[in-house]
Amino acid sequence: MSRSKKLYLLLGVLALTCAAAFGAVRWEERKERIRTSEEIILSLPKEDVTALSWERDGETLGFHRDGSWRYDGDEAFPVSEARMDELLGLFEEFGVSFTIEDVEDYGQYGLDDPACTIQLTTQERTYEVRLGGYSTMDSKRYVSVGDGKVYLVQNDPMDAFDIDLSGVIDHDEIPAFGQVTQLRFSGGEDYAVSYQEEGGVSYRDGDVYYTMEDGNRLPLDAEKVERYLGEVGGLGLTNYVTYNAAQEELESYGLDRPELTVEVDYKGEEENGGGTFILHIGRDPAERERAKDDTENGDGTITAYARVGDSPIVYQISSSAYTSLMAASYDDLRHEEVLPAEIEDVSRLEVSLEGRTYTFTTEKKDGERVWSYGGQELEGSRLQSALKGLSADSFTDERPEGKQEIGLTVRLEREGEPTVQIGLYRYDGASCLAVVDGESVSLVDRSDVVALIEAVNAIVLN
Repeated sequence: MSRSKKLYLLLGVLALTCAAAFGAVRWEERKERIRTSEEIILSLPKEDVTALSWERDGETLGFHRDGSWRYDGDEAFPVSEARMDELLGLFEEFGVSFTIEDVEDYGQYGLDDPACTIQLTTQERTYEVRLGGYSTMDSKRYVSVGDGKVYLVQNDPMDAFDIDLSGVIDHDEIPAFGQVTQLRFSGGEDYAVSYQEEGGVSYRDGDVYYTMEDGNRLPLDAEKVERYLGEVGGLGLTNYVTYNAAQEELESYGLDRPELTVEVDYKGEEENGGGTFILHIGRDPAERERAKDDTENGDGTITAYARVGDSPIVYQISSSAYTSLMAASYDDLRHEEVLPAEIEDVSRLEVSLEGRTYTFTTEKKDGERVWSYGGQELEGSRLQSALKGLSADSFTDERPEGKQEIGLTVRLEREGEPTVQIGLYRYDGASCLAVVDGESVSLVDRSDVVALIEAVNAIVLN
């Protein structure tokens, strides 16, 4: 290689080295423009904002304030004031963690094609907030507000704005009932349940819910009633199918004549609170007709809907919620136990079995109920368990026609020492008919009756 060529080669290498050095210096200068910051880049009081819109994934949602918030696309849409306050609250003190100054290439931050663009309008001006990509260093969002800078924000607005129209609807709310004073059913069921803490006609202290039937006040299972109220309170009305239902739409949801209407009178948890909550439940009419015609209950599909009072919003509810809410009959909420009392309150039990009568007595010792027969204390709780185990497979008012398998006279250690008469009669090979205080009540699994008979025989024949 000639001397001149070597010289040109060295000059070229020197030029490249200088260019690289110059680029490194410029990179250092550029890097120095990224600085930590706790700056508040927007400070917009919520009440000053008159319009809010955002574009995400090619779709734009816009809202304006006209006394209350309205949806630009349909003023009939019920906008949640609380949700709008939540969205606007992000920009009352919109703070950042890092500031990048003198930005020339917004593309490297994902801000030339932002993931979301938010516009906030006041009487004076409109602010535009662009949300870009994430910093690979700390996974914070790049944001610009049109001032020539890029920021890494402390709180990512996308967490709040990654919603569709359903995210800002003013859903109907189910109140915290506090103490329910009355529960009324109409439609598929037609009766009322009242709360009566004292003075109820019952053998149990825990019975506080009653219904009237043929002039008689009948106790309900408090746990079942409370569980039902829990189903109502926990329904979670979020999956709306229309927000402005006209009469013909109500018909398509089976809500023009609801299958069931539930009314709950309640005292609120706060002083002077309370009111009446009304819930209508319906099912797709065509589907309901198919289920009526098919003894197998159709194909098992349940498409059900709910509406609160006169609200224009209709919600779809799950099939499991529908099934639970429709289980509202007296039989669904009454006690299943044949013995209408607590076993701990039994002071004396007379058993009629195969023409003979056997008497069991009890007394409390050290806070526990001890059972005796023939003056001898009984060990174990087989008899008590068998007595408690008598429960309804189904309810009936049929009169007994078969032989009485076993009869029980149960005296209770309560005011007035009330006595309960129970007769268990042969019904068929699988069931016995339970008669309590002269009234037919339920069919009981025959094996449970046999277990009671065997428990008695194990004591008296020993």
